[in-house]
Amino acid sequence: MGNLILLTEALEYVEEHIGDEIRTEDIAESCHCSKSTLEKVFRCVNGISVHDYLVRRRMMRAAKQLWTEPEESLLTIALQYGYSTNESFTRAFRNVWNCNPSEFRARKKFSELFPKLLVPVFKEDDYMRERKRVDISELYDLFVSRRDCFFVCCDIKSLIPINEISYKAGDMAILETMQRMCDAAGEEDIVFRIGADEFVMLTDSKDEKYAEAAAKKIRERNGEEFEFEGRKIPLVLYVGVTKPEVKNLKYDELFTKLHYAIKEMK
Repeated sequence: MGNLILLTEALEYVEEHIGDEIRTEDIAESCHCSKSTLEKVFRCVNGISVHDYLVRRRMMRAAKQLWTEPEESLLTIALQYGYSTNESFTRAFRNVWNCNPSEFRARKKFSELFPKLLVPVFKEDDYMRERKRVDISELYDLFVSRRDCFFVCCDIKSLIPINEISYKAGDMAILETMQRMCDAAGEEDIVFRIGADEFVMLTDSKDEKYAEAAAKKIRERNGEEFEFEGRKIPLVLYVGVTKPEVKNLKYDELFTKLHYAIKEMK
């Protein structure tokens, strides 16, 4: 229980101070533990260092701002997330998104690629216990308004061998997954990440054929390669269509049903 409290406090501190000049030591101090203890617990549960998580969350927020505030200067956004120059901000942004901020801003779609992590809930069954929990509660109102619309679910097949090449290669596979889904999505469809390598497209359609057509576009690209440091790596996705039956549309219940839909399509 102590580790869960520690994780909760660390994740909350990151969100509250995401634009401040903070280090892992500052987060550990706020949680009243040593840096090594925090790193050990955080990496064990989330599979990522505290620093890398902080950078990804900053770049997630920055990317959203780039997309929603097209007139805001890059330097103004950089300063909000602790970067004093365009160069340092662009370098950090490119390491996460594999493109420059200006290139990202020109995209037609925005995806929740690095949502806030949530502390695991251990009362669930073994399958859900292994799922990385993320916070997509900001989309709840959208879920409610589209409760009769279909979802397209995707999961990467054999991500572990890609991670064994390099965790950066794994990150590239996740970015490629997001891009393929965004390419297949309609203008009003929303793509977001619900786990380590699980993605969902919430369509704006109650027609199952519409969702199946989007799923087909994604499947047709299975086996296409992405490039990592001169090496071409094939990427295959599990793809399925679902419309979870959720009586009162509780957030946790919807989250669980989407993960089970992904499990069943494998």
